[in-house]
Amino acid sequence: MTQFGIRAEEIDTSRPHPARIYDYLLGGKDNYEVDQRAGDELAAAAPEARIGLRANRAFLQRAVRYVVGSGVRQILDVGTGLPTSPNVHETAQAVAPDVRIAYVDNDPIVNAHANALVSRSGATSVVLADLRDPMAIVDHPDVRRVIDFDEPVALLLVAVVHFLTNADNPEQVVATLRDALPAGSFLVLSHATGDFADRSDAQAVYNKATASLNLRGRAAVERFFDGFELVEPGLAQVPFWRPDGPPPARSGEIGFYGGVGRKSG
Repeated sequence: MTQFGIRAEEIDTSRPHPARIYDYLLGGKDNYEVDQRAGDELAAAAPEARIGLRANRAFLQRAVRYVVGSGVRQILDVGTGLPTSPNVHETAQAVAPDVRIAYVDNDPIVNAHANALVSRSGATSVVLADLRDPMAIVDHPDVRRVIDFDEPVALLLVAVVHFLTNADNPEQVVATLRDALPAGSFLVLSHATGDFADRSDAQAVYNKATASLNLRGRAAVERFFDGFELVEPGLAQVPFWRPDGPPPARSGEIGFYGGVGRKSG
């Protein structure tokens, strides 16, 4: 039996998945009861959660417009999550129609939905792979089909690295991806933090999920940009990174850092 175009046995509905929790909190429909319960627990533990996820999504859109406006025509989006319009390719191609995008996620539901969404576009590929194995992403034929690693690439790691534990060696994971990029490439990264409020109860929600939430402080998040030069305003809470309008209410409580870095020669 299939669902979303994939075998039902491939879908783990016994535990919440971060992408489906995110989808639920953004008002999406591609989630299960287990994800909804986790999302409600998260919102109770961190009252700004929904505001924060929307602010993170808005940061992603502003950052994509920035890197494409800077001349990049290739995007590698790792940990893409379930499609939420406007998607990365919609945002990027509104600035430059010739942008090519490779989406990567480890959830088969995300993979199926993204494939259905972009199946008509030869400039876009969708890959089922895990950030914990970065070289498998770089070497994947469907990534290589649209991404030329001899030309600048915008690497998106938006709200995904915080699902890597310290044992996963996240700094090395990011460095491996960085080293595959040529000069002139960009890193767009956002990461959950507990710097602005005690969010240990929110972390606990993910203990029952398919990936744990690993909050990191400012200095730890900045280290992911080693080898990149942070563009102004540097690392900031996501509502305050190059805002294009008034920040939402309670922005000072939002526990997401975001930044964009450029790889020099």
